[in-house]
Amino acid sequence: MSVRLGEVIEVLERAYPTSLAQAWDSVGLVCGDPGETVDSVTVAVDATAAVVDDVPEGGLLLAHHPLLLRGVDTVAADTAKGALVHRLIRTGRALYTAHTNADAADPGVSDALAAALGLTVEGVLEPAGAAPGLDKWVIFVPAENAEAVRAAVFAAGAGQIGDYSQCSWSVTGTGQFLPHDGASPAIGSIGTVEQVSEDRVEVIAPSRLRPAVLAAMRAAHPYEEPAFDVLELAPLPSGCGLGRVARLPEPEPLRAFVDRVGDRLPATAWGVRAAGDPDVTVSRVAVCGGAGDSLLDTVSRAGVDAYVTADLRHHPADEHRRAGGVALVDVAHWASEQPWCEQAAGILRERFGERLAVRVSDIRTDPWTLGAHRRDNQESWR
Repeated sequence: MSVRLGEVIEVLERAYPTSLAQAWDSVGLVCGDPGETVDSVTVAVDATAAVVDDVPEGGLLLAHHPLLLRGVDTVAADTAKGALVHRLIRTGRALYTAHTNADAADPGVSDALAAALGLTVEGVLEPAGAAPGLDKWVIFVPAENAEAVRAAVFAAGAGQIGDYSQCSWSVTGTGQFLPHDGASPAIGSIGTVEQVSEDRVEVIAPSRLRPAVLAAMRAAHPYEEPAFDVLELAPLPSGCGLGRVARLPEPEPLRAFVDRVGDRLPATAWGVRAAGDPDVTVSRVAVCGGAGDSLLDTVSRAGVDAYVTADLRHHPADEHRRAGGVALVDVAHWASEQPWCEQAAGILRERFGERLAVRVSDIRTDPWTLGAHRRDNQESWR
């Protein structure tokens, strides 16, 4: 059986909204026709040549890392990335990327990492704001004209909340004004205080639509000078964002926790390395799949005992430890994100069942293949 590619994309973008992606990132459909069907989905961290060859013809490759990101101005077949794009297209394969949007989604990459380590997630390490760039419009209008004003601002794009449209709230009160010389009041007369029964109409609208909503409101409002407020809404924390704060089932020494990480993540040449007192008790842990040293300051304020992430650099890690920061556990980038593949596959299996063959690629795309470890000049934790 098969499923239209566009249907698969809809499911992926509900799970990993593209709006959560970082501004510098490149996510979404790379190649493929949303109107055509796919017979299978293969999930992998990287779209390498070996992984592409492992995708059945007519299938979709769902990759975490973008194949095309910065500085790409050609997909010529004589370039490494261009050759992969041509190979995909010629065989009817599609490629879709879920990168920083999958990092920040709820659940996302760090949730999968926490689950792999046997941790219970308690919160988001660095929450993402909910839907920034929203205005709340408060419009005061005579009751008999309220419906016309509502209809006008709805037509301009106001009143959209999630899957609902024409959303508003109203209450009736008394408005008062005194027209002066030069005014041309729609109600009342110059020099006389006027009191009018008015509706207070509240609607939400994207800030980018402010000029359109303003023009629509003025055109529909009977007053020469309408009374209204525009309040820019502050973003609220949500379950989305980078990293997770989680708890171990039972407290354990750092040395045991490092063993836990090594046992539960895929083995790599990079291995698992840690910085901290081997005997310190670890109970509450921060995790971030992928490169996470940009969150070191946040981790220091998170009330955790250890931080598991990848690609920690020497100087930021050293400064963190010198400042009395929490224990650090550094793993291979690929190993920290590989658990996400099964999470994404599970979302698709749950939605499509037997209509779509979904599998996680068993090809290791960790670029590091060899490692050497000498212990004779190191203090052993054992």
